[in-house]
Amino acid sequence: MPVHKILLVDDSKTELHFLSELLTKRGYSVRTAESGEEAMRRLAEEKPDLILMDVVMPGQNGFQLTRTITRDPRFTGVPVIMCTSKNQETDRVWGMRQGAKDYVVKPVVADELIAKIKQFD
Repeated sequence: MPVHKILLVDDSKTELHFLSELLTKRGYSVRTAESGEEAMRRLAEEKPDLILMDVVMPGQNGFQLTRTITRDPRFTGVPVIMCTSKNQETDRVWGMRQGAKDYVVKPVVADELIAKIKQFD
C-alpha cells in the first residue's frame, strides 16, 4: 500500500515546519504532533500510513512512544522511522529494538528521507 498519510511527531516547531513543507511538496498528506500524548490522539483520529518520530521530547520520548505504537495491534503495519539528532550507533540499535523500521539523523537530507519513506510504498 503506497504511503500517502504521514504522522510527524516532533516537539520542535522549526522541525515540524521544515519537514511538513518538505513532505507536502512531495505530495504527502502530513499531520503533526508535538508530544507523545498528542501523537496518540492523532492516531486515534486517523491511522497514518507511516510515522516519522523524533526521540528527544518532553514527557514520553520517541523510543517509548515507538514501543507503545508498534506493540499496539491497531497499528500493525504502520512503519515508524526514527528522525532524530541522536546519531550514535547505540541509539539507532535501540530505536530499531523498540520497533522502528528505519532511522534518519537530523539534519535531514531530503532525498535520503524520501527514499526511506518510498521503501514502504
